[in-house]
Amino acid sequence: MPRPAVPAGPVHVLRLCSVFEPDAQQRPARPGHLAGELDGRAARFDPIGGMQNHTATLTRCLDDRGVRQTVVTARLAGPRGETPLGAGARVHRTGLPVPRLRQLWALTGLPAVLRAGRRAGSPPVDVVHAHQGEDLATLPLARLAARVHDCPLVVTLHCSVGHTLTGRGARVRLLRALGGWIERSTLRRADAVVVLTGRTAAALDADGVPAERISTIPSGFDPALFTRAAGDVFPGVARPRIGYVGRLAPQKRADLLVRAFGRVRSAASLVVVGDGPDRALVERLAAEGPAAERTALAGFVEHGRVPAVLASLDVLVLPSAYEEMGSVLTEAMAAGLPVVASDVGGIPEVVRHGETGLLVPPGDVDALAAALDLLAGDPALRARLAAGARARSADYGWPALAARVAGVYDRVLGVPAVERAAA
Repeated sequence: MPRPAVPAGPVHVLRLCSVFEPDAQQRPARPGHLAGELDGRAARFDPIGGMQNHTATLTRCLDDRGVRQTVVTARLAGPRGETPLGAGARVHRTGLPVPRLRQLWALTGLPAVLRAGRRAGSPPVDVVHAHQGEDLATLPLARLAARVHDCPLVVTLHCSVGHTLTGRGARVRLLRALGGWIERSTLRRADAVVVLTGRTAAALDADGVPAERISTIPSGFDPALFTRAAGDVFPGVARPRIGYVGRLAPQKRADLLVRAFGRVRSAASLVVVGDGPDRALVERLAAEGPAAERTALAGFVEHGRVPAVLASLDVLVLPSAYEEMGSVLTEAMAAGLPVVASDVGGIPEVVRHGETGLLVPPGDVDALAAALDLLAGDPALRARLAAGARARSADYGWPALAARVAGVYDRVLGVPAVERAAA
């Protein structure tokens, strides 16, 4: 059956994502940590990370462009409910505050998905935009939503479980088998697929996804956050400061960084900013390691404070075991930081070895320690890489990236979003 003609008026996007930035009410301060740290239950839901920041910042930038949006997402450890975001977006947080049952957000969010565009005064849904990470529930829900609302389906692939996810254990095997099948099946049927890197675009093309439906649009940074003056967040920590900012989760291998820093001979300090399921492991390794007196664990900070944190560092490290892209890398470059990162996934498309940072083999403690030692002991090298990083960051501003996403909506609808917003 042909889809109905697109009506006049702003585009209405139904955004489905298993994670979104935490509601402000979930950020109580805790003594001894930076303001904005989440409580322990919320931290186990990965409250800070590239996908959370991506979905929220994209929503804000599209809201600035006049795009109407309904977001349905998991509620982490906070309350269920609906809250406004910007001028025309509504965020529905749903699900259970139990990590093992987090996928139930899609089931409990089904009523909100079905009601979207059918409430009094609400325009019909024009596009379903699903954001796929390491979960199984989002894509089936998105396919149902697109069918119910009889509209195009757009999928952004934040982590390909078929091509990027690595590791061992029952969870990984399930994700790669069942999740990989769901991913391939859905992406072949989607009206448009957005990937973060050219590497993933090539892999999907080989999987049978038509190349004309694939758009490569990376994650980025919000330039407005990087124009504000900020003081030193870590005044008591000696320089140069080597920092990690992100989720403390097995994929990210912050534990590997702590081990490697213990082998660094040059004078330097390590600052770990983040929270998550690996927090206890990182804390233990830091306390028991040879560099305990030179290591600071700062806890979680809300995304709005990340630019100030980055501005207070001298090197940013991302030692991930696997990574689709690593959006913190673009924020580090915007802050003028050289980067040390794993040579894995899409990271080499962001970090240019010897120009904006250094790449090391994933899981190699000795290679990571050597790279940290080199940067810690060579201010001139840090300055040269920092200049290259800042110049390269010009390609990753979110307003321009959001305009490209709006262009994807234009293509699947056949009507420019700007024209509809002005109608």
